[in-house]
Amino acid sequence: MKAFNKNILITITCFLSSLSLQVHAGQIDIVVKDNEGQSIEDAVVTATPVDPKNIPKKADKDLIDQIDKEFYPFVKVVYVNTLLKFPNRDDIRHHVYSFSPAKKFELPLYSGSTAAPVLLDKPGVVVLGCNIHDWMIGFIYVSSTPYFVKTEPNEKTILRDLPAGEYIVKVWHQRMAEQEEATAKRISIAASGNAAVEWSLALKPAFKIPRTSLFQGSGNY
Repeated sequence: MKAFNKNILITITCFLSSLSLQVHAGQIDIVVKDNEGQSIEDAVVTATPVDPKNIPKKADKDLIDQIDKEFYPFVKVVYVNTLLKFPNRDDIRHHVYSFSPAKKFELPLYSGSTAAPVLLDKPGVVVLGCNIHDWMIGFIYVSSTPYFVKTEPNEKTILRDLPAGEYIVKVWHQRMAEQEEATAKRISIAASGNAAVEWSLALKPAFKIPRTSLFQGSGNY
């Protein structure tokens, strides 16, 4: 009976601790627009604690799908040291690669989930391509902080569950004209408090490769 009561006490304590962490977590309300005042989709916002001791260390696993000869999602955000898989859900083969300094790799022709996962062990932007389908372009933002969010179309963007403290907040977008470092803002988050930050970005013109391929007529590609 005593052991049973002790287990109940531990469960209740863990539950109350969880509630306490939620109550004392702050958030940032985020607005990212272009120079014409339109909301920008797929912008990545990161919040890095000024005190590096407040950055938790952890390993993670995630994936990027390949559906209808496109990377999905188009922009993926992961924490550094994430092990990322590239399942191919098409009934053809893909050949994924990156020449980016943040991570260079190549996954030769494969189908299904046979490709080895890729360890993203360095912060930065990884640009994805496919040797078979030139229009297949994707981006991985490897963050040095676990506090990040990606803007979605027609949705309010909120970066939640931030411990109280000072943060450097930045935004990145694959078409932004300025450097990411130029967008840095320093903000303070109080326990259970909210902050707001807004950017207006100048964007480079969009460029998209037509969906044609040398192997377009082959059922294997």
